[in-house]
Amino acid sequence: MTVWTTIDSPLGELLLVGEESATARGGTALVSLSMPGQKAGAVVRDGWTRDDGAFTDIVAQLNSYFEGGLTDFAIEYAGGAGTDFQRRVWKAVEGVPYGTTVSYGEIASRIGVSRAAVRAVGTAIGANPLLVVRPCHRVIGAGGALAGYAAGLERKQRLLDLENTGRSA
Repeated sequence: MTVWTTIDSPLGELLLVGEESATARGGTALVSLSMPGQKAGAVVRDGWTRDDGAFTDIVAQLNSYFEGGLTDFAIEYAGGAGTDFQRRVWKAVEGVPYGTTVSYGEIASRIGVSRAAVRAVGTAIGANPLLVVRPCHRVIGAGGALAGYAAGLERKQRLLDLENTGRSA
């Protein structure tokens, strides 16, 4: 069963979509975390059930992150979203530590593809259904340029500022 809720955050309203899971903390595995205006963001569908209580643990982690108290999420993800290539890129993105940034080229290198595949890496990152918790905001352009974020560069900058990466607004 697919469940959903919305929460307020410093980035605006977040839409959380999940599935019941016997192994997830709090009983819900996260399928999607999206924001209004996000490219390819989730929208509530017929047949989904609003269940604010199903996301108690996830919301607590998000609130702690936004307050600066959490640097690593312990959230189970659900759904088999993405191609094999996208999942490889997303796994590499998950390995970027809090408070640091890497380039799209570095992600390409980490998954064993040439730097010529940077555009494909960027497209895969742009399809990430789990904004914030899968930290695609930590991936920046060559030379440190702020580039690409499905929910907008302003939100990307706010997340980087939150994590104190030393970038200026």
